[in-house]
Amino acid sequence: MNDFITLNHGSGGRASQDLIKNIFIKSFGDNKTVLSDSAILNIPEDRIAFTTDSFVIDPIFFPGGDIGKLAVCGTVNDLAVSGAVPKYITASFILEEGLPVKDLKQIVNSMAEQAKIANVKIVAGDTKVVHKGKCDKIFINTTGIGVFEKDYSYISTGEKVQINDKIIINGFLGDHSVAVLDARNEMDLKSNVESDCACLNELIQNALKADMRIKFMRDVTRGGLATVLNELAEIINYGIELDEKNIPVRESVNGLCEILGFDPLYLANEGKVLMIVNAEDTNNVIKILQKNSLGVESKIIGEIVSDHPKIVVGKTKIGGKRIIDMLQGEQLPRIC
Repeated sequence: MNDFITLNHGSGGRASQDLIKNIFIKSFGDNKTVLSDSAILNIPEDRIAFTTDSFVIDPIFFPGGDIGKLAVCGTVNDLAVSGAVPKYITASFILEEGLPVKDLKQIVNSMAEQAKIANVKIVAGDTKVVHKGKCDKIFINTTGIGVFEKDYSYISTGEKVQINDKIIINGFLGDHSVAVLDARNEMDLKSNVESDCACLNELIQNALKADMRIKFMRDVTRGGLATVLNELAEIINYGIELDEKNIPVRESVNGLCEILGFDPLYLANEGKVLMIVNAEDTNNVIKILQKNSLGVESKIIGEIVSDHPKIVVGKTKIGGKRIIDMLQGEQLPRIC
């Protein structure tokens, strides 16, 4: 193979076949892989979870991950927070002419590694090559399928959320945004912060299998914690109160936010799940989450209240209160 992606790799001919066999099948497939137009899946369950996502992050490599790791983790997490067990992923690639083949191999290997960690199979895909300048190195589109071992369809709707339910987050906020900003080398930040990009399905399933009364879950990505909570408040028609002193944010992230004028509550994350849990089960859920390396810093950060319906209010560290609105605009572009 050439050292760089060429338009021939998107032609459907010999170069395309070499690309598929030497990179994608080598990482994603096995000896039984059949190159057909569809993957035949064994899904006996009556109800499945189905999601799709696109990844266009800039830069494609960043501290703690790359666009490939991000694509698998993001897809797995979207399924997991719905209460489903992720099973299958498809991956379609748009490659820019001139992309180094070694970079593509690294990205594909990252995807294969995360798929193995999450116990999911990458079962189908597609590759297109576009002229230089028509795409920024590589874009990835995924589809994910998960199955429900129990009926958790209510988790996505928030229909069981009640007053006094507690809000849990599984760790530090803002790491992904700061890691990506640092990787752009525009400000020479040298923060040493790595992205939190990770597959959360094991962490989440541990809590669900313990029969904890988890009422709602959401993957805290673009728009950050504040946006997720505002979306939830609109759905449930209750108020939400956050205790900001309990929200875990690294000192280095908080310091950069103060310098750059960012609010950590609006920063993107790629390894954080927000849970709304029955008050009586909260401490047990925290203990379960903290047994997993991705949940060691899990905290109770707020609760559902009857006051100020559809409004999120933060109790500040100095004892005041502020309204926390949904993100307006974009703090950082191309974050996932």
